[in-house]
Amino acid sequence: MIYIQTFISFIKDPEYRDLLFTTFLILLMGMFTYHHLEGWSYVDALYFSIITLTTIGYGDFSPQTTEGKLFTIFYIILGVGMILSFINTVYLHFKKEREEEREKKKTRRTDVSRARKNN
Repeated sequence: MIYIQTFISFIKDPEYRDLLFTTFLILLMGMFTYHHLEGWSYVDALYFSIITLTTIGYGDFSPQTTEGKLFTIFYIILGVGMILSFINTVYLHFKKEREEEREKKKTRRTDVSRARKNN
């Protein structure tokens, strides 16, 4: 349940929403470019875009055309920082939401304990 709440709060914040939009835009740019330059299916092109920008790089796909290789250089320089920033922001946002939820539970427990002592 906390994942859904975190995602909804993430979407509501304009700063996070812009980061999410930019990330998807970069991935779509890579998908369409690799589809066009390399002739890969959209799924393969999206897969390659994601594993490249997250620096996983399984090696099962690689650009074979000169244009594809040059685009990959540009794409990595442009995209790696953006994707890693996105992943870090999602992590920090989730961590903050989780800490706030724990603090709420701790406060509720303290309130219950005080109520019991007063009775």
